Amino acid sequence: MSTSRPARPASLAALALALVAVLSACGDLHAPDSRTGAAPSPSGGSSPSAPSAPSASPYGEPGTGDGAPHYNENNAYRREGDMAPAHEKDARREADRIRPVLKRLWEKREWDPATVRAALLRLGYEEERVTKGGKRLGGTLTVTGMLARWEDDGYVTPEGTRVALRVHDDACVSAFVQKSNFEVRTNGPYPETGCFEPPYGH
Repeated sequence: MSTSRPARPASLAALALALVAVLSACGDLHAPDSRTGAAPSPSGGSSPSAPSAPSASPYGEPGTGDGAPHYNENNAYRREGDMAPAHEKDARREADRIRPVLKRLWEKREWDPATVRAALLRLGYEEERVTKGGKRLGGTLTVTGMLARWEDDGYVTPEGTRVALRVHDDACVSAFVQKSNFEVRTNGPYPETGCFEPPYGH
């Protein structure tokens, strides 16, 4: 004959709650230690010698590098559009035509817009024409001087030329030639400046 008494319902409930709390705590982040102000750390088998990753800013956006608030939104104007693969191939082909012309001009120390424009028009390109409202009327080539930049106590416009060639609506060649160097690259168009990369300080 058994003399044990049945377990009380209150103690069984307390045991069940304790078991759930223990099992569900594995791998969770815990609240900061109110005595030390220590940051939360994962429970479980983390190595004490492993460096801890910096915590993400609650104001940052994912994939923004420095985590600045509204980085993606503020820099959307600097992101080039995507090119279709076939159009990107066409743009690379045109870049390969333009590169030797700019290299030759750079070696001859001729980087003014008029000289660069004349040399590129000889490749068969036509200057792009645009209305005051921004509507394109034809042509694909734009040649301009360099952008002014702040230097010492005022704006200075360096010698040199910027080039943009619209190969397709989604594919461009952009280039520059100046005293120090030259560059030719392919890119998708920018939301506000077309084939030209927009300046900083929007």
